[in-house]
Amino acid sequence: MRGISKTFGPVRALADVSLTAYSGEIHALMGENGAGKSTLMKILSGAYHADSGGEIRIDGKPLQIGNPLAGRRSGIAVIYQELALAPNLTVAENMFLGEEMRRNGMIDRTSMNAAAQPYLDRLAAPFSPTSKVASLSIAERQLVEIARALAGHPHILVMDEPTTALSAREAEKLFTIIRTLRDEGIAIIYISHRMAEVYELSDRVSVLRDGSMVGTLLREELNPQTLVRMMVGRESSSFYKKEHRAPLTDRKIALEARNMDDGHRVHDCSFSVAEGEVLGIAGLVGSGRTELARLIYGADPKKRGQVFVNGQERAIHNPRDAIDAGIVYLTEDRKVLGLFLDMSINGNVNINVLDEDARAGGVLNLAAAKRRAADAIKKLGVRAPNAEINVGSLSGGNQQKVLLSRLLETNPRVLILDEPTRGVDIGAKSEIYRIIDQLARTGAAIVVISSELPEVIGVSDRVVVMRDGHLVGEVVAQADAPITQEAIMELVTDMGSAKAA
Repeated sequence: MRGISKTFGPVRALADVSLTAYSGEIHALMGENGAGKSTLMKILSGAYHADSGGEIRIDGKPLQIGNPLAGRRSGIAVIYQELALAPNLTVAENMFLGEEMRRNGMIDRTSMNAAAQPYLDRLAAPFSPTSKVASLSIAERQLVEIARALAGHPHILVMDEPTTALSAREAEKLFTIIRTLRDEGIAIIYISHRMAEVYELSDRVSVLRDGSMVGTLLREELNPQTLVRMMVGRESSSFYKKEHRAPLTDRKIALEARNMDDGHRVHDCSFSVAEGEVLGIAGLVGSGRTELARLIYGADPKKRGQVFVNGQERAIHNPRDAIDAGIVYLTEDRKVLGLFLDMSINGNVNINVLDEDARAGGVLNLAAAKRRAADAIKKLGVRAPNAEINVGSLSGGNQQKVLLSRLLETNPRVLILDEPTRGVDIGAKSEIYRIIDQLARTGAAIVVISSELPEVIGVSDRVVVMRDGHLVGEVVAQADAPITQEAIMELVTDMGSAKAA
């Protein structure tokens, strides 16, 4: 790709960007949300048209890629972060969607099933071409996307944040597949915010910032400081800088959960968090962290358990009860369970508090709502031209800040943040950490659930650990003994018991 530029009205998304990918390499593409990564890849795939002046060459030949089908026929396959599968169709039907095999004018499912099987075998998929996609796990659906891409015989495979919803074990299997595809001569462009993945997989790394190409590093040139500086223009040491530290004595307990149990994934869990304290909950994917949060919030029915806010027991049967008690929950899936993507920032920020300033007769006070949205944009640093833009058009980090703004409008005493920085870039992560620290300073009690140990350690005063649905221990930060990954992992993996044995 040479000299690629793209404007959307007055906004310049890409400015004279060039990118080269070689056969048989994994080329990581990094940058903050909004840096232009997805726009560049959509131009490559044919989903967007670049401004005049640039060119795309495949195998040295200039091509005009007018639409995604033309891109696919040119050997370009893209697997987006949000999987684009039809859950009501079979695996084979998804693989050949839009290019179905036919016999006598009718779809030939027998031939499609037979054609799909070799690709599934190649990926060691544990399902058949006739399996309904709705019955598959997220990791298995990812394999369907890869199989669909391979069925088009691609020269170039773009993978956008492919491990976001995968466990560590599932991600490792995916890495093995990616390396195999590279060894078969496919050029893989790998978009990720996760440094560890980039170090493990990439042969080269290119960095975009504010729509411009900052530079490309060879594998042997990679180091955290250089990458972070290229992406955000500052050192990585500033990201986990915790200013506020809750005192360990004379603390007033803001939230106490006793004997929380759903009879399935959460078993007899009890913990407390004080005003001004940030409590981290660590554990492997599937350990029950999210399920515990949803029980406290009333999103799922509990078998037993009690919730106390400021020492008073509250009957929480649903999220409305929780909000009334001063508890808010930021879901790990902001797109499906958190935001109204087709609504404006204004609509999302105000939806929980519309009744607070309604005029007589229930007439909405639009001026008050507009002021509230403008204040939220300024306070949390949401990057948007105005409050009327649809939330679905924002970057992941800005979407997360809009959702957090909506929760804060209810003036909560307790915030439960489930994977608060999932799918956002390192700059947006730093801003969210700053917001968490500021909220703790005001006396809010904050629970942070995260799969990233550096994040849990960086933001928390204390960390409790879940394993197999049980809370198995805690690690407390001391002035002379900070929380360590090793201490958490001993509890996560039960290494402490093994040592004792």
